[in-house]
Amino acid sequence: MPKFNDFEHVFQPIKVGNLTLRNRIQFAPMVSSLSTSTGAVSEDIRAFIEMQAKTGVSLITIGATPVDHINAVDYFGAVDVTSDDNIVDLLRLSESAHRYGALLSVELVHAGRGAPRRFRTDEAIAPSPIPVAGGDTHIRAMNYEDFERVKNTYCDVVERLHTADFDMAMIHMAHGNLFAQFLSPLFNKRTDHYGGSFENRCRYPLEVLHAIRERVGDKIALDIRISGDELIEGGMGIEETIEFIKLAQEYIDTVHVSQGLIVEPKWMPYTMPAVYLPHCHNVKWSAAVKADPDVHIPVTVVGSITRIEEAEEIIASGKADMVAMCRQLMAEPETIHNAWRGHTELSRPCLRCHQCAPARICHMRCATNPFLGREAELGNIGPARKSKRCVVIGGGIAGCMAAKTLVDRGHDVILLEKGPELGGMLHNISKLSFKGDMRAHLDWLIRSTHDCGADIRLNADADVESILALEPDIVYVATGSKPIEPSIPGIDKDYVKGVIDVDSEKVETGESVVVCGAGLSGLECALQLAMDGKQVTVVEQKPMDEFAIDASPPPRVMLLQLLEDHGVKLIADHKVVAFTDEGVDIESRNWEHTILPCDTAVTAFGMKADRTLYDALREEIPDVYVIGDAERAGAIKHANHSAFDYALLA
Repeated sequence: MPKFNDFEHVFQPIKVGNLTLRNRIQFAPMVSSLSTSTGAVSEDIRAFIEMQAKTGVSLITIGATPVDHINAVDYFGAVDVTSDDNIVDLLRLSESAHRYGALLSVELVHAGRGAPRRFRTDEAIAPSPIPVAGGDTHIRAMNYEDFERVKNTYCDVVERLHTADFDMAMIHMAHGNLFAQFLSPLFNKRTDHYGGSFENRCRYPLEVLHAIRERVGDKIALDIRISGDELIEGGMGIEETIEFIKLAQEYIDTVHVSQGLIVEPKWMPYTMPAVYLPHCHNVKWSAAVKADPDVHIPVTVVGSITRIEEAEEIIASGKADMVAMCRQLMAEPETIHNAWRGHTELSRPCLRCHQCAPARICHMRCATNPFLGREAELGNIGPARKSKRCVVIGGGIAGCMAAKTLVDRGHDVILLEKGPELGGMLHNISKLSFKGDMRAHLDWLIRSTHDCGADIRLNADADVESILALEPDIVYVATGSKPIEPSIPGIDKDYVKGVIDVDSEKVETGESVVVCGAGLSGLECALQLAMDGKQVTVVEQKPMDEFAIDASPPPRVMLLQLLEDHGVKLIADHKVVAFTDEGVDIESRNWEHTILPCDTAVTAFGMKADRTLYDALREEIPDVYVIGDAERAGAIKHANHSAFDYALLA
């Protein structure tokens, strides 16, 4: 291996069936919703595949793609692989991957009992008519006609993919999808020879794999994705998973190990791990598979593996043969190239915030990489026609993004930050114990901004006069936001603290704490306090289903579960009306009052944009833009995207 990097195992080629993969990194399947609404290949998804190939991965796997585009779909914007009419367009995708040396696969899925009713024209089918928790009950048990139809559909699709020059097909048997439903003793309650014993539960998935292999032979490689453990009580565990892999390897070339159940709300976050889970949390399952001497096919592991150093250790220690990464490669497409060149510090760390897949009806975007999913739209952006003198006010997330983007476009940039360091609010909100990804991102943000070529001036107070003295052509105001402080009697009492001061450990709290506000910041503060052994109550005037509404579904579900696990009491539909000497006075929708005694009350009523400087500058400068929280207080994603988009106007 070259001496310029320390990743001997990551950059080692590997044989998978008849294929040779150039390294051990796979671009993991990720729902993008970049196809058209009818599933046609769009320029957006073609450019997205091209971006993936340019990252340097050996294999790209397009995310959950239904084999039945009528009754097996679980999200909008999935590629339609069900018709020969689409082969020409599918060839555009394989060509885009091959152009840059990557092989192409696709994760083929039938959602079974997990197919939402709004996507179907008929009843959902499953081994047994067991509804998803809180979901649709219009489910029927599959009959033998269904068995043959679904099996033939899979065979047709894989054959079609081979015709479209795809290199591999991944059969999705994880996360509670149709084949996982057959394998799971919890969801397969059949009394025929397709249910009951382990042998019977394996029968139909193995029949489908056998039929596919019979149809396509060795012309295309076959992969399966499987949950090492479904996690739910009564579900399929690692022992049966390993036994199934040993049976399936007669027909497949490799296995991809994940965990959890995407169709069961409580276990969904484990399939797409949020920030609250540790890195590499599925490695224990892949290591167990690798440890069985009778497993002789390559094993891939996925799940919050964001650093090439992590991938190297996993492969070098024999816990997996390959590592699947996704969100890190989307946040920083140069991750693999930077590692190869020996400069991992240049790679933007993923926040694991899950803004890249916030809901079933949304195309893919990244909180920190505004290019993601917009490659077709933004691919031709080059230097500005004329270099301008740009002044950026504020060195937080938005200010740093604006400064770097403006420099990249060839402008002369001055960044003024009133404090002693860049990073803004990230210094405060990254203090919580589970915010390691954010701390890594903060370090990268400061370092990359200082190195970008802008004239950065710290401890620099900016007012209209001093800004005009710099003779700017354009000004970008990124002055951030301030906490909302409602006029509540007693809010100035000594026991009342602000959430930012509590999170950043500038103030201490007592043993019993009432957090006022159930947005993401309030609930994360409550979780940390509970993890520290405090007795915590959260009160919010909105209903419970709007708690942490500013978070994406997977982290929101996990956060609420963790709060329950740590004994945090949640009170909805009550507003704080006073902070008294006895405690926090709250009022229900029926005007009933309750006093919540506490040692400390934490105010987390949200943030408001600080537009003071922007409003003053509008009277003096024609070209002035307000960006980030100063435009609209909110998430990191908005701060980065607004700064990037407005910087393109210069």
